[in-house]
Amino acid sequence: MSISGILNTATSGMLAQQVRVSNVASNIANADTPGYRRLNTDLSADGAGVTATTARSTQEPVTPDVSNVDPLQEMTEMIGAHQAFAANAKVFEAGADMWDMLMSIKRD
Repeated sequence: MSISGILNTATSGMLAQQVRVSNVASNIANADTPGYRRLNTDLSADGAGVTATTARSTQEPVTPDVSNVDPLQEMTEMIGAHQAFAANAKVFEAGADMWDMLMSIKRD
């Protein structure tokens, strides 16, 4: 994999985690909305990096006047997204350092 490929993959990973955090925020904001179905984030890897797709939960609320959002599950998702974003940021940083080193060798 090329250095630019590393940077692109890390960037797509960070963008996918941004979508995940956005969905968690929406779920938390609508936790008390009657009949609300939580947003699920599905992450998939492809040749260009990571993509995030959003879909409504197929699980019905227990009753129409409540939502199916579990705050504990949302906090767990938020922690996972934070850790994944931080890991992708470290990969991006390492790729950028390699790029800088390559450019300094090329100049010499």
